[in-house]
Amino acid sequence: MATVILLRHGRTTANASGVLAGRTAGVRLDQTGREQARRAGERLAPVPLAAAVVSPLERCRQTARLVLDAQQGEVPSAIERGISECDYGEWQGRALKDLAAEPLWKVVQAQPSAVHFPGGESMPTMQARAVAAVRRHDAAVQAAHGPHAVWLAVSHGDIIKALLADALGMHLDLFQRLHVDPASISIVRFGDSRPTVLAQNTHAGDLSWLKPPASTEAPASDDAAVGGGAGPGEPPAGVSA
Repeated sequence: MATVILLRHGRTTANASGVLAGRTAGVRLDQTGREQARRAGERLAPVPLAAAVVSPLERCRQTARLVLDAQQGEVPSAIERGISECDYGEWQGRALKDLAAEPLWKVVQAQPSAVHFPGGESMPTMQARAVAAVRRHDAAVQAAHGPHAVWLAVSHGDIIKALLADALGMHLDLFQRLHVDPASISIVRFGDSRPTVLAQNTHAGDLSWLKPPASTEAPASDDAAVGGGAGPGEPPAGVSA
């Protein structure tokens, strides 16, 4: 049951000006975004990351560098196109206030599963390739580093919302109920029985509870604790303390 940290990139110049950046080259973090990424790195500093995968877009690569600089040692990292930004096609580079007047905007809000961006990709395609990439990396990390391993995926708002919707068993048409801010941290653990969402859209708080235990033994079960359990550090389900 490896654990993935889903980190959205910090705020960009496009975010600040209300433009849908999409896959536009050269969109960088602004000063606020750099500070956000550093704070995320400070939160993750106590957690030894086994690996990092990063969207190829510059804003994600910048965010990853600032976060990984806070780690104690070198973290193996790789670019993963499967978690790149949605291909918004002809919407890319346009102001959000103008896009809100387009008929497709209402479909994006109410029925994302029916959306295919003109000249771009569909939202179901976006979700499918992101979920496939994250689950593939999660399995590889667990195989290489064990069930207590924690790894990082640095991506984009709609991508992370789609990943969280999948983990929660939500239909894609409900994913607009989720919110993912710049440089926010969400946490998912993929188990044998089901994924578990441990956190969503967090900006502050201690994450040292994610640090792998000294024992390398696998948990006895990933069953949900009836009643909610005792929280981090509790004995595995079915094992007496």
